[in-house]
Amino acid sequence: MTATMDPARLEQVLAEEEERYRRRTPRSAELAVEGRRSLAGGVPLHWMGNWPTPYPLFMGGAAGAQVTDVDGHEYVDLCLGDTGAMFGHAHPAVREAMIRHARRGATAMLPTADGNAVGRLLQERFGLPLWQLATSATDANRFAIRMCRLATGRDKVLVFAGKYHGSVDETHVVDVNGRLEPQPGVSRNAVDFDRVSAVVEFNDVDALEKALAGGDVACVLAEPAMTNIGIVPAVDGYHDALRELTRAAGTKLIIDETHTISTGPGGYTRAHDLDPDVFVLGKAIAGGIPAAVYGMTEEMAGTLTDYTRKENHGSSHGGFGGTLVGNALTLHVMRTVLEEVMTPAAYDHMIGLASRCEAGVQEVIARHDLGWHVTRLGARCEYLFAPSVPRNGGEAKAARNPLLNATLHLFLLNRGVLLTPFHSMVLMCPATTAADVDRHTAALDEFVGTVLA
Repeated sequence: MTATMDPARLEQVLAEEEERYRRRTPRSAELAVEGRRSLAGGVPLHWMGNWPTPYPLFMGGAAGAQVTDVDGHEYVDLCLGDTGAMFGHAHPAVREAMIRHARRGATAMLPTADGNAVGRLLQERFGLPLWQLATSATDANRFAIRMCRLATGRDKVLVFAGKYHGSVDETHVVDVNGRLEPQPGVSRNAVDFDRVSAVVEFNDVDALEKALAGGDVACVLAEPAMTNIGIVPAVDGYHDALRELTRAAGTKLIIDETHTISTGPGGYTRAHDLDPDVFVLGKAIAGGIPAAVYGMTEEMAGTLTDYTRKENHGSSHGGFGGTLVGNALTLHVMRTVLEEVMTPAAYDHMIGLASRCEAGVQEVIARHDLGWHVTRLGARCEYLFAPSVPRNGGEAKAARNPLLNATLHLFLLNRGVLLTPFHSMVLMCPATTAADVDRHTAALDEFVGTVLA
């Protein structure tokens, strides 16, 4: 018989853990009060208020796979800045690169030799021939969409239900009984979804083919495997069908690897021989400095360069870029990350520990007969509160349990283990150890035993 989590018991444990948190974090409590005097929501980014804590946990410092809060408590960090610190906090090579180049100036609206090196390294690693930079994956996705619209003369962007591609307005869409509406909690922001958006379930070839049949979709924007709703792997043959159908429809394909870079040094795209028109990667690519890249085919690069070509000694803004995009400091650090940090050896270590984590979580699930499952995507693991791997975002959403998730996360946090606040994702970095993984497994087992007692 599958064990069930009693909501009343969860509420009781959550209340106990909230009180324990308050006792442990008096300095964070003081800073939370101070923050509300000048910051909307009390934090510089409202997401930082989404942890299941009575008030935010304030960071004191971080190194490797460890975070220390302002009250002096140390945590195994399995969130890693929601992938932004996937290669560890204050990595020595990254730290030295930042210091080294800070002495030479950060930005000057001039190219550098590091930029040429970064372009070559991105070519070699991910396979796309030509590259540009952005300050975030959100912006890279915006620029990629703009290129696809220019190349096709179409407006619609097709995404998959449950996706996440940053704060791109056209992607914040859900299908409600055949009507396209803003996803819950997101403003419409003057977007005419019927004109500029389309949404289907992941892994549904028939729905994809039907959505593309009208010939009005400029691009499909896709993660190789869904990650933000919980890991939803692509079924066998889906990516072949996705590429075949988009080509037949004259639709461009953008692959967003911002989370799936956990797969390996060349991402899911290189590991599974995907062939996108545009490739997007952000977060971890510059060791935590805000940065993203987007690679493109020769054809797409031609669209971009034709559109942004300067004429009559004028400028060529074209709606792409930003003043700090491609700055010298970021490029120097990104080069260091590509050459010295995102190495095959680092991935071997990270993936090996993720396999250890997957086995440990599966053992806890089996021992307590929980009816959950765990899925691994390279160096990333995720457990969902359903017995089988979801086929699409709708199934993954149905498996969510906000009360269980909040109680679990706060319980683990109080025992020195940080998970990504939005879902039960566990990520390894090169500094993560087997002891760190086992600490998480033991805390998870303790949580289950406590709630089922």
